[in-house]
Amino acid sequence: MEIRRPWVAGAFYPADPDRLSNSIEGCFTHKLGPGVPHETQLTERNIVSVICPHAGYMYSGPVAAHSYYHIAAEARPESVVILGPNHTGLGSPIAMVEHGSWQTPLGRFEVDSGLAGAIFEASGLIDVDDVAHVREHSIEVQLPFLQYVYGLDMRFVPISMGLQDLESSTEVGRALAKAVKGRNILMIASTDLNHFEPQPIAKKKDSMVIESILSLDEAALQNRVRMNRISMCGYGPVSAVIVASKILGASKAELLSHHTSGDISGDYSSVVGYASVKISR
Repeated sequence: MEIRRPWVAGAFYPADPDRLSNSIEGCFTHKLGPGVPHETQLTERNIVSVICPHAGYMYSGPVAAHSYYHIAAEARPESVVILGPNHTGLGSPIAMVEHGSWQTPLGRFEVDSGLAGAIFEASGLIDVDDVAHVREHSIEVQLPFLQYVYGLDMRFVPISMGLQDLESSTEVGRALAKAVKGRNILMIASTDLNHFEPQPIAKKKDSMVIESILSLDEAALQNRVRMNRISMCGYGPVSAVIVASKILGASKAELLSHHTSGDISGDYSSVVGYASVKISR
């Protein structure tokens, strides 16, 4: 993939650069947002990973902004790995892009080929496959936020997971930890929570998921999603990031924000849940 063009610009977020920058700033300053991030003076970073939603900015943007507010407050990573679910079914079951760049309305975001190669060598499951990413939004929607807080000189590696069972997620997490050990890398798991049920049911199901994440228990997360029919789309990426974060020394998780689409629209009859969580040393 030489240049991956944006797929959901103009739908999930504005296609015009100025409107997009204003939209992101509006997510930070929204009543459900964290406020505008300040320029960091820190020289160290304790956050190993964040969990962040990926719906349209109108709905999930203020919750997502909490993750970016917190990572902006710490030292910059040298690169970012973003794991998201595969909604389209296209391409390999677990697929990574190894070369090229991704275009957003704010500019181009370069793929970290060296880090991608290290991840590929460490894993027996991750394929190099551009097709899985061409029409997938779960990673794309994170990039403008990253560009807003870090600028255009940050590099990243995208990993799309259609295969999300515990065994596969654990293998991906272990490979990530092996590949990034000793390097200053931030990991992002892109996921929404329960989908399209009334607010009371959604809140109950979301709470089960959040409790498992805060306990850093990937097995409990997978079991609760399966046993309670929770329609969380990115439980595999979250499981993999939990596994990798623990191997890399993380010992605590903190819920930064949790809301639903109903908290934005006022319609609580059928909502989608969104949460931001940071996992730290």
